[in-house]
Amino acid sequence: MSKQVIAIICGGPSSEHEVSCVSAGGVLKGLDSERFDPVLIGITKSGTWVLLPIDYQLEIVDKKMPVIQDNGQHVELGSSGFSIGGELLDVDCVFPVLHGEFGEDGKIQQMLDEADLAYVGSGVSASAQAMDKAVAKLLFASSGMKVADGLDVNEQDWQSKTGSLSYPVFVKPSSGGSSRGTHKVKSKAGLDSAIKDAFLYDNKVLIESAVNGREIECAVLERDGKVDASVVGEIIINPKFEFYDFEAKYLDDATTVRIPADIPHADAEEIRRLAVAAFHVLGCSGLARCDFFYTNDGEIIINEVNTMPGFTGTSVYPKLWQASGVSYTELISALIDTALSS
Repeated sequence: MSKQVIAIICGGPSSEHEVSCVSAGGVLKGLDSERFDPVLIGITKSGTWVLLPIDYQLEIVDKKMPVIQDNGQHVELGSSGFSIGGELLDVDCVFPVLHGEFGEDGKIQQMLDEADLAYVGSGVSASAQAMDKAVAKLLFASSGMKVADGLDVNEQDWQSKTGSLSYPVFVKPSSGGSSRGTHKVKSKAGLDSAIKDAFLYDNKVLIESAVNGREIECAVLERDGKVDASVVGEIIINPKFEFYDFEAKYLDDATTVRIPADIPHADAEEIRRLAVAAFHVLGCSGLARCDFFYTNDGEIIINEVNTMPGFTGTSVYPKLWQASGVSYTELISALIDTALSS
C-alpha cells in the first residue's frame, strides 16, 4: 500500500510565525512514517512560499525561535494544487499548521478549497468566526453560554467608549493568538499604551472585564464521524507572571498543566459538554481547543476557541489527548483521516 503525501505548511505573515514553525516541527516528528510521507512548505513573513528540506530547523534553540527563510525554492498554490518550477507536487492532504492571521482566519482555507485540496481543520466560515473573538463571543452568548463582560473598539472610537470602565480589564486584539498584544490593565493610566500596542496586531480591539478564575482548557477532536472532548486541564501559572502571556507560554518554564484539572467531576463534564457545543456553534471541523474560566463560585465562562491550537512539545492540545488515551501520532493520524473523509 503506497503512502499518502501530507503537505505540512508553517510560518506565515502573522505574529505567530515562529510558534507555527515550532508546531510544524512537532507534527513532522509525530507523523506516522509507515502511513505518510511529508512535504514541508514554509511561508516567509513577507508571504513567499518555499519548499523546505525535511530537516529544516523548526525547534527553539537557546530561547531563539525558528523563522522561515526564502531559499529560492518557490512554491505556488493554484487551482490545480501546489507546484514548483511549473511542476505539480503530488499531495493527498494538507496540514496547515498556521496560527493567527492567514492560518486561522479562513484565508488559506479559501485557497485550499479553490484548489480542491483536503486539509486538516475548520473551513472558511468557522475559522473566521473563531478567529474574531468579538464575533465568537456574540455567537456563544446567543447560544446561552456565559461570556466575560466587554466591548470591542476601533482606533476611531476607543476613547469615547472607554470612559466608564471598571478595572482591572484585559486588552487584546480581537483577532490574534498566543497572547500577542494582550495586556492586563489595572487602572486608567495603563489603558492608552495597552490599546495602542493591541492595535499593532489588529484593527479591532477587545476590552474585557478581568475574570477572577482559574484557566481551564478542553480539547475537541472529530474522528470517525463523532466529535469528542478530552479530559480537562488547568493552566498553572508561575506567580511572577500576571497571566498566561506569550513569554509564559513559549519562552519560560513558567507554566504547568494539571491534567485532569482539580475541579468537581460534574463541572468538568459540563466544560466538556460546552466545548463540544462551542465547536458546533462555530461550525468547526477536525479539531479545536476551547478555553474557559472557572470561578471560585463554580461559574463556567467560555473565553475563546482556537481552531488550530499549538502542536509544540509543550502545547496543551496534544497533552490533553494524551491524557485521554490518544497518543501524539494517533492524534495526527486521526486529524488527517478526518480531513480525507470529509
